[in-house]
Amino acid sequence: MIGRLFYLVAGAAIGGYAVHRVNRARRALTPGGIAERVEGQVTEYRGALRELNEDLSEAVREQEEELLRRYAPRRGRRSLPEAGQEPSELS
Repeated sequence: MIGRLFYLVAGAAIGGYAVHRVNRARRALTPGGIAERVEGQVTEYRGALRELNEDLSEAVREQEEELLRRYAPRRGRRSLPEAGQEPSELS
């Protein structure tokens, strides 16, 4: 009797889990589910590209400062524009 009850409970649990997985897969294959996945990937890539852009701009700025420090004349040395400032605004 206890053995049958165990198999009944185990079957119900496995069946419930299987139904849950099938519904989840079915939802993921709808147009809305596909759009959500694509939107998530685009958001992830956008964040990674933003971070890469920030790292590259910082590296370029450091390199430019090093070159100006090394090769710019001491007197009349122009300063670097602040971030977001246009070169024409320095004059």
